[in-house]
Amino acid sequence: MAELEREEQEDTEDLRQRVAQLELALESRVVIEQAKGMLAARHHVDLQTAFNALRFAARSNHLILRELALRVISEPNTPAEIVSELSD
Repeated sequence: MAELEREEQEDTEDLRQRVAQLELALESRVVIEQAKGMLAARHHVDLQTAFNALRFAARSNHLILRELALRVISEPNTPAEIVSELSD
């Protein structure tokens, strides 16, 4: 009986962790989509070009994509790491 309760608790905790991971992934997706839209509008490029610049800038500068996207949507100017990618 105690073993079953322990397994149920572990299963519940595993599910909670999975839900938290999925929520973070969804939030990240929303932030990245917003950043793509802002970059496309600011720099007059299509969404794919905006995403490619965002992704490449994050990778090239060892930044987390979501964090760089947050900078795009929270700062008045496009981060320099991305501007350099869009101006090539």
